[in-house]
Amino acid sequence: MSSAKIKKDDLGVRVEAALDNIRPYLIMDGGNVRVLEITKDKKLKLEFVGNCGSCPMSTMTFKAGVEEAIKKSVPEIGTIEVVNMTPA
Repeated sequence: MSSAKIKKDDLGVRVEAALDNIRPYLIMDGGNVRVLEITKDKKLKLEFVGNCGSCPMSTMTFKAGVEEAIKKSVPEIGTIEVVNMTPA
């Protein structure tokens, strides 16, 4: 296995761990977040699921919860995009 693959997998594990810190709050409101992709240039693509996918507060949830948790725990991630975020 190549070291690039190991690093990418490690990045994915760390992103999931960061999301696991905020998932209980999302789940309490009937939602969750799913990692779709981490690109070679460290762009993270997420999808809100359940109630989070259609919630008008999803932008605030993203900025104050999801983005903050990921950037704090995995600073190598450059850009974070939620493919189905409801505009405020």
